[in-house]
Amino acid sequence: VQLQASGGGLVQPGGSLRLSCAASGRIFGTATVAWYRQAPGKQREMVAAITNDGRTNYADSVRGRFAITRDSAKNIVSLQMSSLEPEDTAVYYCNTAPPRENCWGQGTQVTVSS
Repeated sequence: VQLQASGGGLVQPGGSLRLSCAASGRIFGTATVAWYRQAPGKQREMVAAITNDGRTNYADSVRGRFAITRDSAKNIVSLQMSSLEPEDTAVYYCNTAPPRENCWGQGTQVTVSS
């Protein structure tokens, strides 16, 4: 079962975007859920994660600019991205943490450019 991320787009440096990821409760359940990204020519990296009880963790490169939230009733995990930089350009994915290989979706493209 793939997780579908949405909300990407083209934004200018300094701008904001909000990404969303929806899945069945069977997938999220009590698992930690994370946002990952993969830039061209680079390995996929985790940028933010949230536990079932709301504890969060962020990559150093996005801490203070990104915020991950979770609506357990609706099984939606969101990523609010602010002060975006060209280096944030990547395809963004959601998955559990650690990731389940059969849950990688197509991701959503985020492009930060003037």
